[in-house]
Amino acid sequence: MLSPESPQHTLTARSTWLGFQQLLPISLFVAAFGTAFGLAATQMGLSNNNILLMSAFVFAGASQFAVLELWGAQVSIIPVLVTVFAINARHLLMGATLYPWLKNLPPRQRYGSMLLVSDANWAFALQAFNQGRTGFGLLLGGGIALWLFWSLGTWLGIYFGNVITDPKVLGLDMVMGCFLISMVIGGEKNLRMLIIWLVAGCTSLGVYYFLPENTHVVVGALAGGATGVLLAEARP
Repeated sequence: MLSPESPQHTLTARSTWLGFQQLLPISLFVAAFGTAFGLAATQMGLSNNNILLMSAFVFAGASQFAVLELWGAQVSIIPVLVTVFAINARHLLMGATLYPWLKNLPPRQRYGSMLLVSDANWAFALQAFNQGRTGFGLLLGGGIALWLFWSLGTWLGIYFGNVITDPKVLGLDMVMGCFLISMVIGGEKNLRMLIIWLVAGCTSLGVYYFLPENTHVVVGALAGGATGVLLAEARP
């Protein structure tokens, strides 16, 4: 396996383009969710420009849908901030898992890549790193593809959203869940990983009925991450 210091673990224009191409199929499904968001935001009364700017600069589907749930004649900024932070807290763990490789990149490339991190390109990149391959192209190029299609989907939702009024009817709400399950199955397989996933899953299920909406995801992720750190430190 290549070490994080390997010269092959660099970000190049070619690897970025290849990463862009590799995540194009996933991006098509992301566009469908963007369409649903554009339609929902229009129905909530947001202006077209505000909707497009939100998708372009926020680029966080779950958070954007959550904000729509809180939208009304009077929007309190505190609940919005807390909700968005809770849903996106998993990005703290994503950054931590990629740190051994990211730390060797120049700051401009490092933080520029992390601006476009989402579940899909993070999972692809981490799997590539764990298999000894460079994952920076997947991180940046894949992130660009996902961002472009999310923004494109939002635009389609504003102007042609009546075509897909309910993504659940087509099973599109399960796409990202199935994708992440496939990444877990294809990833590292050992007792340590099994324990981490069991702790994360059981903790999330255990607090599901007792905490505010979406909080169980954050708690489960933190529990799994803490378990991973403890098990790593326990290695000889």
